[in-house]
Amino acid sequence: MNTMRATLAGLLLFFACTTAWAQPPGTPPPPAARAAEPFDLTGYWVSLVTQQWRFRMAVPQRGDYVGFPINLKARQFADAWSRQADEGAGKQCEAYGAAAIMRVPTRLHISWEDPDTLRVDTDAGMQTRLLRFKPAAAEQGAPPSWQGLSTASWSMWRAPLQFGPPQPHTPRYGTLRIVTTRMLPGLLRKNGLPYSAQTTLTEDWDMDIDPEGDSWLTVTTDLQDPTYLRTPAVYNSIFEKEPDGSKWDPTACTLD
Repeated sequence: MNTMRATLAGLLLFFACTTAWAQPPGTPPPPAARAAEPFDLTGYWVSLVTQQWRFRMAVPQRGDYVGFPINLKARQFADAWSRQADEGAGKQCEAYGAAAIMRVPTRLHISWEDPDTLRVDTDAGMQTRLLRFKPAAAEQGAPPSWQGLSTASWSMWRAPLQFGPPQPHTPRYGTLRIVTTRMLPGLLRKNGLPYSAQTTLTEDWDMDIDPEGDSWLTVTTDLQDPTYLRTPAVYNSIFEKEPDGSKWDPTACTLD
């Protein structure tokens, strides 16, 4: 027994020393998300409805569920859904939750709430998404909400090839990856097409600047819902950067 205790104590000492060597005293903490950003998302953006215009710019008719790989349970829910009943229950914002808001024709105002939290406000439905790079334990245990819990991270790389004279600073390239859970059940469309509380929303945000200096934001969405979708729904939403907030027009949630 004494031999086993001595062996265990030796192993604990070894791992403690290894950890100390791997993290020497005085090692600076990793930079805040804002300091590490590969591109600047702050400012005003407007959605460009270049796909599925008839679903996004008008309320589809009941039974028009084309575009999402729904199952029978989702169809039954949508066929029985009542706009009047949900409005009476105060659910006007159920079509503006995180799983649907980037497809709603809207403007975004993106800013930094703090060095590790991006804030995304929408004028349509007046929603606020908080993209947290370091979610606190209290936030992870918070009750579900329309916008849920969004955990963000930068995926960065450097350009593999460079031509011409050396640059003083190698440019950084990257993608903003956002995973959102803990959402209230909501609607993918205002005709009753549902998503459940078990939905996981994964988004990749990429920014491009064209030769004329215009900025474009592409949001690639992977929506997984074991309750209502047979397979993941994958699609893109595109936004163009605006020079200022002069066209910002906050409007309340509506199911009309």
